[in-house]
Amino acid sequence: MHHDSTATVQAQQDDSQPPKRRRQQQPGRVPKWLRIFLPAVLILVWLTAAGVGGPYFGKVNEVSSNDQTAYLPESAEATQVQELQDDFTDSNGIPAVVLFVADEKLSEDQLSQIGDQLKGVPDLENVEDEVSPPIPSDDGLAVQAFVPINSDADTGDVVATLGDELRAEAPDGVTVYVTGPAGFSADLGEAFAGIDGLLLAVALVAVFIILIIVYRSLLLPIAVLSTSMFALCAALLTVWWLAKWEIVLLSGQTQGILFILVIGAATDYSLLLVARYREELRAHEDKWSAIWAALKGSTEPILASGSTVIAGLLMLLLSDLKSNSTLGPVASIGIVFAMLSALTLLPAILFAFGRAAFWPKRIKYDPDTVAAEGGLPTQGLWPKIARIVQKRPRVLWTVTTLVLLAGAAFVPQLKAEGVAQSELVLGASEAREGQQALGEHFPGGSGSPIQVIADEEELDQVADVMLGHPNIEDVSVTTDNSPSGTAPVTEEGIEAFVPPGTPAPEPTVVDSNVLLQGTMSVPADSTEADQTVRDLRADFADAAPSAMVGGVTATDVDTIDASIEDRNLIIPVILAVIFVILMVLLRSIVAPALLIATTVISFGTAMGVSALVFNHLFDFPGADPAVPLYGFVFLVALGIDYNIFLMTRVREESLKHGTREGVLRGLTVTGGVITSAGVVLAATFAALAVIPILFLAQLAFIVAFGVLLDTFIVRSLLVPALTYDIGRAVWWPSKLSRKPGKHQQTVETK
Repeated sequence: MHHDSTATVQAQQDDSQPPKRRRQQQPGRVPKWLRIFLPAVLILVWLTAAGVGGPYFGKVNEVSSNDQTAYLPESAEATQVQELQDDFTDSNGIPAVVLFVADEKLSEDQLSQIGDQLKGVPDLENVEDEVSPPIPSDDGLAVQAFVPINSDADTGDVVATLGDELRAEAPDGVTVYVTGPAGFSADLGEAFAGIDGLLLAVALVAVFIILIIVYRSLLLPIAVLSTSMFALCAALLTVWWLAKWEIVLLSGQTQGILFILVIGAATDYSLLLVARYREELRAHEDKWSAIWAALKGSTEPILASGSTVIAGLLMLLLSDLKSNSTLGPVASIGIVFAMLSALTLLPAILFAFGRAAFWPKRIKYDPDTVAAEGGLPTQGLWPKIARIVQKRPRVLWTVTTLVLLAGAAFVPQLKAEGVAQSELVLGASEAREGQQALGEHFPGGSGSPIQVIADEEELDQVADVMLGHPNIEDVSVTTDNSPSGTAPVTEEGIEAFVPPGTPAPEPTVVDSNVLLQGTMSVPADSTEADQTVRDLRADFADAAPSAMVGGVTATDVDTIDASIEDRNLIIPVILAVIFVILMVLLRSIVAPALLIATTVISFGTAMGVSALVFNHLFDFPGADPAVPLYGFVFLVALGIDYNIFLMTRVREESLKHGTREGVLRGLTVTGGVITSAGVVLAATFAALAVIPILFLAQLAFIVAFGVLLDTFIVRSLLVPALTYDIGRAVWWPSKLSRKPGKHQQTVETK
C-alpha cells in the first residue's frame, strides 16, 4: 500500500484528517497482458505511419506550386485576365527573358551567333516553339528574347538547362542571364529546395541539443524527437494526398511552416507530459499508474492548447488569398497529429522505458518527499521568482507592461506594404541580376507586360489610356496575321509589318474581347509599376468599363490588397475565438481577458522590435502584408499555449489552496517545463531562417523572438503578478471567485 500524494497534501493542510493511503487498484483493474499489448500496438501503428509517410518527404514537389497566380481569389482581376488570355495564344508557357549583354557594342557576327543560338532553343525539352526573334537594344550592347517554358515542367530544371546551353555557346565577351517570371520562379524553387533536408536537419539538431541540456539524458530526447518525427510523417502523408486530390494547395512556404509547426508543437506537448510523468513516478511505484496519472493531468492542457492553435489557424479559411486559406487546414492537420502522437505514442514509449527513460538519472519512488513538498518548495530559480511575485506583484506587472508597451510603440515603423518580386529571395539571384541588367538596356518592364482584356468596341479608348500613361513605353495588340503574333498600337491605330499582298493586321477577337499588352518603362515589380496598374484601373473605370488589368504586376497588386483585407478581418476573429475557448477552459471571463490582453501586448512588442531589427540591422527592403498576419496567428495561438499550461495548473492548485498560493504553486511547478517548451519552439521557428526567402526569415525572427518574450517575461512575470494581485476575482464569475479553495487555511486579503 502506498500513500496517495493528493490525500497526503490535503492531510497536511488539515491536521484533523488522518493521512490517507492510496489503494493500488488501478494496476489490478488492467490485465498485465493488456498493459503490454496496448503500448506495443500504439508503437507499431505509429511506426507503420512513419514508414509509409517517410518517403513522401522527397515527393512534395510533385503536388506543390509556388505560382502566385494560383493563390489569388477567383474574383481578382489578375485571375480573370489570366484565365481569359489563354484563349488568345496557343502557348500556356511561363515566359523566360533571355538576355545577352556585352561591354562593347555587339558586332554583326555576334548578333548572328546569338540568333543561331535562339533558333535551337525550341529543341530543348519543355521549351515551347513560340520563341521570339532576338531583339537588340537601342544602345547596341544587349539582345533580349522571350522563351516560353512548359508550365507543367519543373521550371527550375528547364531554366538551368536553358542558361547552361546558351552560356556554353555564347560569343566571347557576352554574359547571359535568364530572368523574367520563369527566372524568378526558378529562384524560388531553388530557395525552397532546402526544406526537405536542410530545414529539417537544422530544426531537429537544435531541438535535440536543447533536450539533452534540459533532460541530461539520452533516451528522453530520442523518445521526444521520435514523437515529433512520427507526427510529421503522418501529417505529411495526409497533406500530400489531400494536395494530390486538389483538396488543398501546397506551396514551399506552407510546407516549411508545417514542418516547423509540427516539430515545435509535438515537442512542447511532449515536454509537458514528460514533466508530469516525472512527478507521478515519485508518487506512484507502478509505472502504469504513473503514466495514467500523467495523462490525466496533461490531456486537458494539451487538448486545450492544440484546440486553440487549430481554432486560430482555421480562421485563415476566411482569407481570400488561397496561400493563407490553405495554410489553415494544412497546419491544423499537423497540430492534430502532434497532439495524437504526444498523447498516444509518447506514453507508450515512456511506459516501455519506465524509470530508465531518465537514465543516467533515476526517478525514485518517494511518497514521503512528495508529501513533505505539499508546501511551496524553497529551492531553485522558480521558487525565487515566485517569491518576487508574492512580494511585489503590482510593481512587477506595472513595470513589465510599461517595458512591453515601449517596444510596441515602434510598430508603425514596420513596412509591411509588400516587396518587389526580385527581393523575395535572399542572397544571390541570377533573375534579379538579369532584371537589373535588363533595365539598363531595355524598358524596365520588358518581359512582364501589363495585360489588358477589353471589349473590342473599347479598343481605341483602352489604347488611348495606356499610351497616355507616362510609365507605358509602348502598346501592342494580339493579332492573327502578323509574324510576331502582336501588332504595335499607336495614336494612329494598329501598325505592323506584313508581307506584300497580306491584309492589314486585325486584332484577335475572342468572345468579343481583345488582348492588349503594355510594356512599362519601370521594372514590373517596382512601386511605380504597382501604381501604374492602379492608375490604369481607375482610368478604365471611366473610359473603358469593360477593361480588366492583369499580368505579373497586377498579380502583385491584387495579392497585396487581398492580404491587407485578410489581415484586418482575421485578426479580430482569431481573438474572439480564442477568448471563447479560454472562457470554456478556465470557467471565467476575467482570466481569459487578462490572458488575451497580455498576449496582444506581447505581440505588439515583438512586431515593434522586429521593425527596428528589419529596418536598421538587417536592412530588409520591407515586408509582405501577410507577415503581421502570420506572426499574429502563431504568436497569439502559441503564446496562449504557455498561458494555458500555466493557468490550468494554477486553477488546479487554486481549487485546493486558494488563488494566490495557487499562482505561486503553478508558477513553481510549470516554470521549468514551460521555459524549456518556449526555447524549443523558438529554436524550431528560428530554423526557418536557413531557407533564403525574405518572408520566412522575417517570420522566423518574429515568432522566435515573440515566443521567448512570452516565455520569459509575459508568462513568468506579467501574468503571475497580475493574477496574484487580482486574487480570486480573476476567476469571476465562477464559484472559485466567490470563496477560497476547499482546503485553504487563511482568508485571502489584498
